[in-house]
Amino acid sequence: MCRLIDDIAAFLEGNGFECSRQMRHDFDVICTKTLDGRYSRIIMPLEITARSREEAGQGSEEASYAIRMITRESGYPLIIAEDRWKRQRKMMEARLLAHLELFSQAYARNCEVRRIDKAEAKAFLAGNHSYGYAACRYCYGLFLKRHTGHIAEETSGSSHIGKMIAVATFSNARKWMKDGKEIRSYEWTRYASLPEMRVSGGMGKLLKAFIKEVQPDDIMSYADLEWSEGDVYRALGFEAEMEKEAVDFVIDGETWERSPIRSGKEGNLFFRNFGSRKFRMKLTDYK
Repeated sequence: MCRLIDDIAAFLEGNGFECSRQMRHDFDVICTKTLDGRYSRIIMPLEITARSREEAGQGSEEASYAIRMITRESGYPLIIAEDRWKRQRKMMEARLLAHLELFSQAYARNCEVRRIDKAEAKAFLAGNHSYGYAACRYCYGLFLKRHTGHIAEETSGSSHIGKMIAVATFSNARKWMKDGKEIRSYEWTRYASLPEMRVSGGMGKLLKAFIKEVQPDDIMSYADLEWSEGDVYRALGFEAEMEKEAVDFVIDGETWERSPIRSGKEGNLFFRNFGSRKFRMKLTDYK
């Protein structure tokens, strides 16, 4: 059976990337460079072999340590868990190539925001977000009106004109009183774009549309540390607040479906993620 690292390396090499393999802090990683050769990237495949929650927890601690060390040395690695690669292969391949600068680019100025219904959001997120759809109240789609800019290889950006290329969803309000004023806080529950397309300014444009329509006092969201440290939230004006504990998942070794332990679903493998980081944007001054 082909090891995960072999599978990922073969995919990258098939797309023209030179790869070398190294041992970093007891983990096999792939070293490659972005398409333009300017930046080196570390890809950290994580095979899932744990047969108990305890074993998954130990593996997560070891991987977390390696991630911290690699980040200090080479920047935050691209973490690819085995279940993601095997269950969401097409999406993960496109996302990986995009992080290596092989992508089509769209600009928010060439797009328009529209309210969409939950069915549209659910269908888009099912195919383009690692965790799929989540309960929400407000759904927005970003639609490409025209295409200018970088187009990767033979990918034609014009094929996306008129189509929805990104989605953002937000919760209903959580309300509390502060100094005689009602504070309405909302959670930004999901954002996803087409994995093969980088939408410059897309998150910001969708966020502005939500703020303009709903006029929230406060927006919070979480960055999944399995994929990023949340720098995009900081760039949008959010501030980091706290770390959220890791979550234990049970995984079906046949379908590679990942489900939280609390869901009650059965599986023969276990995985503990790396938690998440909470971010908040205050639009009303309160303490």
